[in-house]
Amino acid sequence: MNTAERQPSAVRGAAAVRPGAGGGAEGARGARRAGGAGDGRAAPSARALWVEEPANRFRMADPVRTAAVRAVIIVSLTLIQAMVAFFCTLAGSWLAFPMVLSSVASTVVATWGVLDVWVTRQVWKQRHGVVSIPSSTARALRRERRRARRRARSAERARIRGERRGGQQLSHS
Repeated sequence: MNTAERQPSAVRGAAAVRPGAGGGAEGARGARRAGGAGDGRAAPSARALWVEEPANRFRMADPVRTAAVRAVIIVSLTLIQAMVAFFCTLAGSWLAFPMVLSSVASTVVATWGVLDVWVTRQVWKQRHGVVSIPSSTARALRRERRRARRRARSAERARIRGERRGGQQLSHS
């Protein structure tokens, strides 16, 4: 595999477009030498050290992110508490036993927090129909359900309007 194939596309394109450059590492060095000689050609731009590439994954949904932050805080506090309980036990402090008991309780809470992230993520995916491609059946079904709801609402409004118009009689005869 040559140098041009290993570089990201933006860097590869910048190296290959330079006038007088043969492409690859040799061409880039030659272009730098030629540009620095003062022969009237513009100096080539330096290659980018960092190339932004689009993220492959979308960010988490807000409820899932909230649950994840809560779980991280709970787990970190539980680890700190367990460490304090361990050191109190080593020191022979009277605080060791209450700390060990509370660490056990904190472990249960931390487990709940981590499971909460998982359950929240699953529920969010199920409710919002997360799918991988835009023309998916989940989105089409959601769109169709929305259209059906709109039709039902407009039919209900039309029915109510019809009753109002026909129901303006004051007496039943």
